[in-house]
Amino acid sequence: MAKNTNLRTDENRVVLRPGESQRPNGKYDYRWTDNYGKRRSIYANTLEELREKEFDILKDEVHQLKPEGRQLTVNDVFDMWKETKRGLKDNTFQNYCYMYRTFVEHTVGQYKICDVTKTDIRKYYISLTDVQNFKISTVEVIHGILHQVFDIAIDDGYINRNPCENIMKDMKRVSYARNSKKEALSESEQKIFLNFLLKEEKYRHWYPVFAIMLGTGLRVGEAVGLRWCDIDLENDLIYISHTLVYYNHATNGCYCNINTPKTRNSFRTIPMLGFVKEAFLMEKAYQEKHNIKCVETIDGYTDFIFVNKFGGTQHQGTLNKALSRIIRDCNYEMLEKNSDTKMLLPHFSCHILRHTFATRMCEQGVNVKVIQSVLGHGDISTTLDIYTHVNNDFKCKEFKGFEHSFEDLKILGSHTPKNNKSYANTCCEKYDEPA
Repeated sequence: MAKNTNLRTDENRVVLRPGESQRPNGKYDYRWTDNYGKRRSIYANTLEELREKEFDILKDEVHQLKPEGRQLTVNDVFDMWKETKRGLKDNTFQNYCYMYRTFVEHTVGQYKICDVTKTDIRKYYISLTDVQNFKISTVEVIHGILHQVFDIAIDDGYINRNPCENIMKDMKRVSYARNSKKEALSESEQKIFLNFLLKEEKYRHWYPVFAIMLGTGLRVGEAVGLRWCDIDLENDLIYISHTLVYYNHATNGCYCNINTPKTRNSFRTIPMLGFVKEAFLMEKAYQEKHNIKCVETIDGYTDFIFVNKFGGTQHQGTLNKALSRIIRDCNYEMLEKNSDTKMLLPHFSCHILRHTFATRMCEQGVNVKVIQSVLGHGDISTTLDIYTHVNNDFKCKEFKGFEHSFEDLKILGSHTPKNNKSYANTCCEKYDEPA
């Protein structure tokens, strides 16, 4: 058999494959034409390393992936996402960018997009929850951004699978995630909270804003964005047409904007409950007494209702910090009165007041479409899935009233047997009696 004299070898007399060659300096390269007809080449220090890269190229060719995807990092694809993402409110988009820059850019963001595995993403999420003590809800925001970034990489032909797929489902399955549960205040907790604000002079000026949020279900931005012209004290109505957004980002600094509400259904009119009207009047009287006036104009809007002592607008961060102090001092006071008390306020944020309002409406049997309208939800499933939590006390109370429907099914009556026989034995004897 004749030898093939066209075979090329390297300096170690190893036969080179088509496209492979060795340079004068001893390094290797591989040249080929990709699926798009473009000539490409790669380099390596050893033949073994070169052929590992060739194998990766072959896999990319089979899956019709673009070779340049092997050079792109997650951060590179995030930049593509930023340039092409549309359909988000500006404050939502800015928050996503802030979250990415703060928590992803210097970690998973530096990985090559084609090298990221499900295990990498899972380890990263676990580090956020177990090491940095993030709530599951915060991890979900980061997950939402990363999932979209990897989707872009798939659409552009750089990778063929999304390593974020089903990761959050697994995280929730193995985690109790108690912090992510949005629980409303019970009626007792709600009463303790409002009564403490009213009687404690140090915190009384906070009563109007928190009482109004509790009695209207307003989002924080909608509440702090209210102007005096947005409320009708004669007809007891509140008109919601905008939201005040506060930005606090490292690059852009601190500033406020007026945005349209979150959804189209968020343009709405809310009837004013009696204690809500009193809270508005209390705020007006407090400002007149202390000569407080709004001095801020934001995107042409001014005369805001809820302002600080300098006339500047309030925002979510300030309100939540105030809540933390109020809850702390209220609990200390209750413990001083009774060190064994179990009735302490849980830690909660402004948004829990919205949940509490929705829960009270559900407990009172308000029609779900009315609840949807008042809360400004675009999708009825949001109302049903998130805001229909009722606490155990209310369920027990409802079942007591419900029990009369089954009076005819009682076997033992209302008295416990006086002998030592068990309920089960008594039941059996009752059924064994002849008719």
